[in-house]
Amino acid sequence: MDPAFIIGVILAFGALVAMITMEGASFQALLIPAPMILVLGSTIGVGIASHTMRDTIIAVTSLGRMVRGPKATPESVIPFLVGYAEKARGEGLLSLEQELDGAPDAFTRQALQALADGTDAEDLRMTMDDEITATSSRNRVAAKFFASLGGYAPTIGIVGTVVSLTHVLEKLDEPDHLGPMIAAAFVATLWGLLSANFIWNPIAGRLNRIGAVELERMTLVSEGMLAIQAGSAPHLLQERLEALSTVAPKAKKKKEQPAEDSP
Repeated sequence: MDPAFIIGVILAFGALVAMITMEGASFQALLIPAPMILVLGSTIGVGIASHTMRDTIIAVTSLGRMVRGPKATPESVIPFLVGYAEKARGEGLLSLEQELDGAPDAFTRQALQALADGTDAEDLRMTMDDEITATSSRNRVAAKFFASLGGYAPTIGIVGTVVSLTHVLEKLDEPDHLGPMIAAAFVATLWGLLSANFIWNPIAGRLNRIGAVELERMTLVSEGMLAIQAGSAPHLLQERLEALSTVAPKAKKKKEQPAEDSP
């Protein structure tokens, strides 16, 4: 599990709490149910209205993946692919069927099964490309949904403030209550900006990043499986995959270090 989202949100709200405490403000003045319900409820409502129900379901189901983070880094599949190349080179492509249970993810398992079944290179590439395209589309839908919530929330907060100020104008004959009422009116704007920048936009950004990591991993698997089918040597396959992944600079540095230290 990648804790970046949880750590980031705790730090963000912690900084807000620290400011409120240092300013000597009251938490109760900010935790007013009416504007919170308006901003959060209406933001989610118009978000659903601007998408399809399928988009909403995809976005909601992506929240668990967003909190957990990527299942695996792209470079973590390289040892598996090199091992498959060694096995295929020594025992043939049919032997890869024995590796299905130990595959790191469903996409790799599907590709292994296709190799073991003797699927030709063109069909294999089309199948994997279609899966990558479908995954990319789902990731974009989820991220776009929460990004739209981040766009709606501040405006809805302003709507809440306008509604509250209208109510304030009705009470001008009660000057003793105007100060608290005006302060409460701006709570809606606060929660609009707060929810957009502390919740919705971070969720959208994290989903975009997780999607990019997932697509990079799937691309490595796709290129690796096609190379295995073509009979690529394991060490050449490893070098190629490292060149395609973010692990390349680290791997090269480790390989070059002994040479630099040697006399």
